[in-house]
Amino acid sequence: MPSKLKRARQTGRQPEADAGNGVAGIKRFAAIDFETADYGQDSACALSVVVAEPTGILRTEHWLIKPPRQQFFFTHIHGITWRDVMSKPCFGDIWREAALLLEGVDFVAAHNARFDKGVLRACCTSHSVAPPPLPFVCTVKLARKAWNIRPTTLPDVCRKFSIPLRHHDALSDARACAQIVIEAIKAEFNPMVAV
Repeated sequence: MPSKLKRARQTGRQPEADAGNGVAGIKRFAAIDFETADYGQDSACALSVVVAEPTGILRTEHWLIKPPRQQFFFTHIHGITWRDVMSKPCFGDIWREAALLLEGVDFVAAHNARFDKGVLRACCTSHSVAPPPLPFVCTVKLARKAWNIRPTTLPDVCRKFSIPLRHHDALSDARACAQIVIEAIKAEFNPMVAV
């Protein structure tokens, strides 16, 4: 007989809460958001990490990062320039602190997780550090499976739940992503179906 969590992943519905384990055993999760300077996945220029539990956000952190190249192609999207980051630490210098926030979380959530997971892996590789061995929950997939929201941009999903958003501000995006996961848990929908 499959476990409660396995059945929940298959159906999208939460198993009954176990005493002391939170909904579906989820105690704590993190949401992340990267902004990049250029087309290279290793060009992170901002990172935000939001640590949350099923009932709310516990902690937020934000870093501006000096990317490996001075070219900025996406300033028109996120507003960050080389001048903003040229004296900031590189990814390798901030990752130790950021990685500590991920200790003890059940998963990492990101809106369009493929992008953020790719940036994280590329940055970790270029700085010779191991990426966290955690599953990634994609809140794009989650919003489609849980509520059939389309289109599923972050602003579209935030509008549905009246979540405040300054899109392409890494901290605002990560907070919104965490809130989407919390909304799914409140609706008794297992976010792990969006891994």
